[in-house]
Amino acid sequence: MRGDLEWGTVPGLVRAAAGRYADVEAVVEGRTRITYAELGDRVERAAAACLANGVEPGDRVGVWAPNTLDWIVCSLGAVSAGAVLVPLNTRFKGAEAAYVLARSRTKLLFVTGTFLGTSYVAALRRACAEGPAGERPLPGLPHLEQVVVLSDDAPDVAPAGPRAREAGRTRGAWKAWTTWKEFLASGDGTEPEQVRARIAALDPAAPCDIVFTSGTTGRPKGAVITHAQTLRAYDVWCDLAGLRQGDRYLVVNPFFHTFGYKAGVLACLMRGATIVPQPVFDVGTALANIAAERISVLPGPPTLHQSLLDHPHRDAYDLSALRLVVTGAAVVPLRLVERLRRELGVDTVLTAYGLSEASGIVSMCRRSDAPQVIAATSGRAIPGTEVKVVDPTGAALAPGTPGEVLVRGFNVMRGYYEDAPATAEALTPDGWLRTGDIGVLDEAGNLRITDRIKDMFVVGGFNAYPAEIEQLLGLHPDVADVAVVGVPDARLGEVGRAYVVRRPDAPLTGDDLIAWARREMANYKVPRTVEFVGALPRNASGKVLKGELRGRG
Repeated sequence: MRGDLEWGTVPGLVRAAAGRYADVEAVVEGRTRITYAELGDRVERAAAACLANGVEPGDRVGVWAPNTLDWIVCSLGAVSAGAVLVPLNTRFKGAEAAYVLARSRTKLLFVTGTFLGTSYVAALRRACAEGPAGERPLPGLPHLEQVVVLSDDAPDVAPAGPRAREAGRTRGAWKAWTTWKEFLASGDGTEPEQVRARIAALDPAAPCDIVFTSGTTGRPKGAVITHAQTLRAYDVWCDLAGLRQGDRYLVVNPFFHTFGYKAGVLACLMRGATIVPQPVFDVGTALANIAAERISVLPGPPTLHQSLLDHPHRDAYDLSALRLVVTGAAVVPLRLVERLRRELGVDTVLTAYGLSEASGIVSMCRRSDAPQVIAATSGRAIPGTEVKVVDPTGAALAPGTPGEVLVRGFNVMRGYYEDAPATAEALTPDGWLRTGDIGVLDEAGNLRITDRIKDMFVVGGFNAYPAEIEQLLGLHPDVADVAVVGVPDARLGEVGRAYVVRRPDAPLTGDDLIAWARREMANYKVPRTVEFVGALPRNASGKVLKGELRGRG
């Protein structure tokens, strides 16, 4: 199936799902339960409000909020009005969010109220205090015209200035700051035909979102992805994963990340599955949700599934409905795959690899693959794409030889938003995307990611790949989680240091682990030091913050 041809655009998908799955439960959030028909109505109302407030096709609209029903509605409403969605990382501080908003020249922002004890509005106001005053809501963001607080009560918002109030009188309901309820009401005078005409006029080849990279290796850059790319990629994802109507999908992966929004929200719309958003990962809450909502689908990083398996009260919850787990990382222990199948009875466990610049998906295992393939690789290139591994000169390498992973196909971004130099650096003239990841292809075309180029370190002339070392250390029965970084060494240039999370009550010492490692891997790969930690630092996407670990000295 070619999803881009069937639905055309993301709002086309929303309308199709509202009709095809009208009475199916679409979203469950606490006591709120809405059907696909009701979700379609809510999205069209949000789109009407966007039109009433001046959103034009191609305008950037940001969303800075956790996984909630409101996130789904405002995002899909903005895209239905022809806007280009700019999701913001919920872990951003005010200055980081302001950078993305300024870089993308975002016109309208939806922002949560207080989340995890932080007022996002106050954080933005502090970050944007400098700049010329006027009708804009924040002095430091001259392109931002309006901020909508996703709350019925917004005590932190600033009153509109005199120019904004004057603009409000001439433009009807427009206000520089407004609540979600007020914003939705402002579109009540917009005719449904206007919204549908805007949707019908959208070009599948037009951008639907700008996904900013995590910034772990520098300033975030915005990957521009189109409607057609998105729909085709996640129609493929649904087919390979086996997502189907009747599935109940706990979306713990953050919506601001492709894994949460596209492999979560949009995938459910494609197949008529039920979305159960969880704003913050808490293992107890996840277990309760899985049991109470009969969750059948639970994608997420390996640490999420590991924490479920190791929870001391896991047996008190009925997890028998779980049937599909999709995970992705350089390190997926075979033991984790086996435990998910044996202890939880999960029928399908798959691994995948993707990055924002390739619509979030490059390769994926197939359901018929052996557990060893699923644990050791990220599967094969998805249909319609190519993957190769090259040396520093760009020459293709033979199977089994590590090099940089390059990707070409329908899923590769148009480029970085208004950043021609960075785009030229990432994309070759013949359309290959340089991923910056080191990987190995086997004879069957299965891809194993061994590391980021920037994470590799050299021990006495030998290239050491942290992810490979982490996978080996993860086989130790007392190791729950591990990250390896290179640190300076006077004799060898660099050596490995392992940051290790022990299993509960494990007596493991650093000397024990180093001695064990010497029996399991080449000497240059063995970490010279081990530091035990309660948890590894991760960003909201689940990636270990290697820079923070290196900074610990």
